[in-house]
Amino acid sequence: MRRIRILSIVSLLFITLSASAQIEEPRRVLEVGVSGGMNLNKVDLRPSMRQKMHNGLNGGISLRYTSEKYFSMICAAQLEINFSQRGWEEDFDNGTDDRYSRTLNYIEVPFLAHLSWGKEKRGFQFFINLGPQFGFYISDDETYEGEWTPEERPASLRPVYGKEIYNKFDYGIAGGAGIELKSKAGNFFIEGRYYYGLADVFNNSKSDDFGRSANQTISVRIGYSIAILE
Repeated sequence: MRRIRILSIVSLLFITLSASAQIEEPRRVLEVGVSGGMNLNKVDLRPSMRQKMHNGLNGGISLRYTSEKYFSMICAAQLEINFSQRGWEEDFDNGTDDRYSRTLNYIEVPFLAHLSWGKEKRGFQFFINLGPQFGFYISDDETYEGEWTPEERPASLRPVYGKEIYNKFDYGIAGGAGIELKSKAGNFFIEGRYYYGLADVFNNSKSDDFGRSANQTISVRIGYSIAILE
């Protein structure tokens, strides 16, 4: 219930930021864009596992609708559909080539308040994105390397190897910041973003192996967009 309350608060904040009751300077701009980049991911496992950052790809399309300028702040709502690779890599820290990693592939849908400051037509803008994000698990891949076997690992971690993904629906909070260049040829941007997962990958009842198993993702992406309605 605590996770649902957190998501509800962020969703309410998104609505408040992206749909102000008092419109100062109306805008009617619709942009379509593409982006791609890299994810650095860990899974918050409890009992805990020593991990390295798992590298994965992200990329997709976006729609952004700018509705108003409130003082110096330009207010927009942004919807994305992305392919995103998350997962985790175990850190054996034993001086060998032993390795275990698991890649989780998702279709993710962030629904973000996009707030920016700066030039609207030609020049740079600074922006922040904040809002709820939903994900849909589509597949995964496990990698085992070295001479080790799961039976040699600590008893608290053995269930994770080969364990079926229980929760195919993911949700959490996404927030980021970046810089966008507005030009005659279109808009170019770079963004850093953090995703805090509220849903668990594995079942988390008292009788299950893990009390928590949620994604924590840092992503960096570059992208391009153009206005299709002004």
